[in-house]
Amino acid sequence: MTKSRVLVSSLAAVSLFSVSACVTDPNTGEQKVSRTGIGAAVGGTLGYLLGGVVGGDAARIIGAGIGGTAGAVIGDQFDDQIRELDEQTAGSGVDVEEVGDQDAILVRLPDGVTFASGSARINSAFYPTLNEIAESLKRYPNSLIDVYGFTDTTGSDALNQQLSESRAQTVADYLVARGVARSRIATQGYGERREYLRIQTADNVNEPLNRRVEIKITPISQDDVARARAQ
Repeated sequence: MTKSRVLVSSLAAVSLFSVSACVTDPNTGEQKVSRTGIGAAVGGTLGYLLGGVVGGDAARIIGAGIGGTAGAVIGDQFDDQIRELDEQTAGSGVDVEEVGDQDAILVRLPDGVTFASGSARINSAFYPTLNEIAESLKRYPNSLIDVYGFTDTTGSDALNQQLSESRAQTVADYLVARGVARSRIATQGYGERREYLRIQTADNVNEPLNRRVEIKITPISQDDVARARAQ
C-alpha cells in the first residue's frame, strides 16, 4: 500500500510528517490517508485546529443557547456525526477528519471546487454537498462551528486576506440560510498563510489544497456549558 505524507506549513514554521494509515476511496479508487491519521497529524501541527474556538467558547456557548451533550454520550454522537458526514459527502472531494481525540471534526471543502480562483462565490454544483453538511449541523446542535477561509498565493497578501475572510463568511452565510443557527458560527480568514500540501511519495507529486474553506465542528458537553455559565 502506498504511503502518503501531508506537508503543512504554518506562518514561518514548516512541519513534515508521515502516516501509514491509508484507505481507498470507494468512489475514485484513489488511495488516501485515513481521516483519523490526518486528524491526529494535522491537529498536532496546527494550533488553530486543536486550539480553542474563534473568540473563546464561554461567551459563544451562552450566546448560542447551547445545552450541551451528556458526557456519557458525547463520544457516540461524535462518531455518529463523523461517520454520517463521511457517507453524505462521499465522492464530492470533501475530507472529513477527526481532530485530536474527539476534540473536533474538521470538514475540508475541496480546493478549486468550492470557489473559482479569485472568487468568493460558491460554485452552484457544490450546493448539494453544503446542504448535506448543513443538515448534519442542524441534526447535532450541541457544537460550535468555526469556518476558516484560505487562498492560494496569487495576488497580494492584503487581497488574499480579504478574499479568505469573504470565503469563510460566504460559507457561513450559506449554512445560516439553510437553517444553521448563526449564533453557533464564527469565521476567520487566514489568507495564504497556512499552506496545505498533500504529497504522494510514489511519484513525489505535490497536490496543493490552498484554495479551500475548512469547517471545524467542536462538540460541547454539559460540563462545558456549566463552566461557561460559571465564568
